[in-house]
Amino acid sequence: MTKKLHEPLLVVEDSNEDFRMLQRLMRLMSVQNPIHRCTNGDEVLEFLYQQGSDAHSKGENLPNSKVALRPSVILLDLNLPGIDGRDILDRLKQDKSFKEIPIVVFTTSSNPKDIELCYQKGANGYLVKPMDAQELKKTIQAFVDYWLEANMPPVLED
Repeated sequence: MTKKLHEPLLVVEDSNEDFRMLQRLMRLMSVQNPIHRCTNGDEVLEFLYQQGSDAHSKGENLPNSKVALRPSVILLDLNLPGIDGRDILDRLKQDKSFKEIPIVVFTTSSNPKDIELCYQKGANGYLVKPMDAQELKKTIQAFVDYWLEANMPPVLED
């Protein structure tokens, strides 16, 4: 389990307020995983496909390397400026380099069409952002407990 504490988490969130709240809650939950942030779809693609630079990551920096950063899980907002979350989900799940990375949609949309579309495109989970602070805390705790602690991802060979 200790190894999982160092695996990076990629949060795709355009709202500064929502991201700060997420960071605050994860800190309170003692999450030690490096958290990287992208604010739009273009940044996500640049972040994942980059070679040797993590200039667009907003969070803790890793040393430069020749391999693009591989997050252990992606927390993805749907409604983003530019390339939206639905398109990012579709692109990443179509790409054999990234399709095994769990993508959990984290959005305000509880529209059944969005939920169905995301699962059809390969989402591994779908969480609706509650407006209530206590409910948000419960939702983030459930995410942390399952995706960062309990879930066993496949071991990928480099």
